Amino acid sequence: MAKEIGEKSIMLANEVLGEVRIADSVIGNIAVLAAKETDGVANVLGNSANELMNKVGVKGYQRGVKVEIIENVVSVDLALIIAYGYNIPATCKKVQDKVKASIENMTGLEVGDVNIKIAGMDLES
Repeated sequence: MAKEIGEKSIMLANEVLGEVRIADSVIGNIAVLAAKETDGVANVLGNSANELMNKVGVKGYQRGVKVEIIENVVSVDLALIIAYGYNIPATCKKVQDKVKASIENMTGLEVGDVNIKIAGMDLES
């Protein structure tokens, strides 16, 4: 009997202990924070549907970001407000690189694309 228990314990040690799932909202938060840390990004803009959902208390909606995961490949759409005086294409490239690296480093998922929409310009910053 002790031998069976020992064999079972060895098998359990070699098995996967469980599953790790990362919510889309977590990936969205990573993307937003990475974008906001990039020079030239004044803010991330939310669309009106997301803002409405946040106002009525529905959790899981991230302002200004859309995340899709298909077969462990992440696609991110961001709506940004750029600070006045920054080169838009260069700033977008920096955001894309930083968002991709942040998501891949923190989650282990592959990022297929980071699409950026310039939703406005901040003239005050």
